[in-house]
Amino acid sequence: MFASFLVDHLLVLTVYQCHGACAEVDSDTEAVAGKGFKLGCISCKRRSEVESSSTIEWYFRPKGESDFVHIYTYKEDNPTIKNEQFLDRVDWNGSKRSSDIQDASIYLFNVTFNDSGTYRCFFNRILYYDNYEHNTVVSKVVHLTVVAKATRGTASIVSEVMMYVSIIGLQVWLLIEMIYCYRKISAAGEEALREAANAEYLAIASESKDNCAGVQVGE
Repeated sequence: MFASFLVDHLLVLTVYQCHGACAEVDSDTEAVAGKGFKLGCISCKRRSEVESSSTIEWYFRPKGESDFVHIYTYKEDNPTIKNEQFLDRVDWNGSKRSSDIQDASIYLFNVTFNDSGTYRCFFNRILYYDNYEHNTVVSKVVHLTVVAKATRGTASIVSEVMMYVSIIGLQVWLLIEMIYCYRKISAAGEEALREAANAEYLAIASESKDNCAGVQVGE
């Protein structure tokens, strides 16, 4: 669980609302029945400096069905739930206080097994250039599976293993650095002691030589 939290918060980059950085991150695809779940949908503009406005639409195709149904629309801070199955269970979780939407994520409350299936979100985006406007449509797909109990995926396990390997590697590196520094300081201390001993020896020898010279002069 900690590894999943760490990965989510380190690898998942936030979409900033006004001319900020944007990173397209795939949505999670496994929800637990009775819990809440975020359906992620991010579409970054190629040129962040270009003003734009977007209308967001979400569609849902239940598992085993062939047709999509319109479930949600969001435009200029005005959300509308279009399907009774999701009434009072969907909340906007994307870009706020801006018509320049790059994060169109929604939050689904009280997930049920009937929510399993395929979700598609559409960005109906208008780009405003100096002399003209350009309309684009971008869609993202999320395949959602609802389970009774949370399971750990391979990616989560690998992430946790790599995290612990990194921590152990860092500790080993720090230990090596400490030993290296200790030996270096120790060697420098020994060298300083030797130099001090040599200096003291030379001083004593010089004093002895002066004393001998004084005795000879006295004789």
